[in-house]
Amino acid sequence: MPAKSEKHKPEDIRELEKERNLLGKDACVQSFVLYLRQERQYSEHTVASYLFDLAQFVKMNPDYAGEEGVSWERVTDLCARRHGMGLAEAGMEKTSVNRKLSSLRSFFRFLMREEKVQANPFSLVSGMKTGKRLPKVLDEEQVVNLLEAPARYWARVSANKEDKRGDAEYAAARDAAALEVIYSGGLRISEAIGLDLEDLDFLARRFKVRGKGRKERFCFLGQPATRALREYLSVRDKCGFGGRRDRGALFRNQKDGSRLTTRSLERSFKNYLAEAGLSADCTPHKLRHSFATHLLAAGADLPTVQELLGHASITSTQIYTHIDIGRLIEVYTKAHPKA
Repeated sequence: MPAKSEKHKPEDIRELEKERNLLGKDACVQSFVLYLRQERQYSEHTVASYLFDLAQFVKMNPDYAGEEGVSWERVTDLCARRHGMGLAEAGMEKTSVNRKLSSLRSFFRFLMREEKVQANPFSLVSGMKTGKRLPKVLDEEQVVNLLEAPARYWARVSANKEDKRGDAEYAAARDAAALEVIYSGGLRISEAIGLDLEDLDFLARRFKVRGKGRKERFCFLGQPATRALREYLSVRDKCGFGGRRDRGALFRNQKDGSRLTTRSLERSFKNYLAEAGLSADCTPHKLRHSFATHLLAAGADLPTVQELLGHASITSTQIYTHIDIGRLIEVYTKAHPKA
């Protein structure tokens, strides 16, 4: 599994400009990027995270840098351990340190496969111990409130300003459908944005999803999601952003009909959180967490939820059982006379 990618601030990326330019000339790094894209089929966001971690390593260990690249074969076990300590001493979260070490471990594993180095200096560097962080979820009432928020928000916006083109109607229908699909299928936001119209099967009430590593799985459409999608497709057709039989991107921008981006939906999501009276630190990913938790609470078995989420390992899914047990304990404490 790839090291979990994370977003980096523009200023952090600019600080590593010199190192990133150097890596662009490094033959080993070029081969690694090709491997990530073609063999592992990782997203560009994940590839960018690997490059960021490599550039950060070069910045913290400049002695290995040359004019045409980095002397990776000179990196020792001691250097690897010191790098891990340096990341921790910089005040990074333990999960971030572990992710960066995992990136470097994967890179040197690739170099060993390509016979560019004799050993993996990061193979013996232990990650930092982290406590289990249970994902926060929304209860069912909060989910319903959030899914209804796009309609309320855009109705209020259109009432306050002239909207001859019907932009508010389109945005409300599209975003409501997107959020319904995310919750109905337990999707990552990138999976929802990546859906094409031909992935939908209304008769079978299911749709095909391309997850991490381009792995495909089928998810199901609940009745609210089905209604929201049909309404959106009707409005989309009326606005001229693609007919019901047009192949290609399902969720499209209002301006040019191109595929909606994750960044755009995330920006709108913040407005819907405010409309629903929910915490501003909530993300679309909490709908995925809520989907899994609500299924388990209703009696779904763990392997089924694992398959629906597209988890490669059931250990990734087991964290949701801890959430449900926590709720059971809370109910028990409140309801049992001898608790």
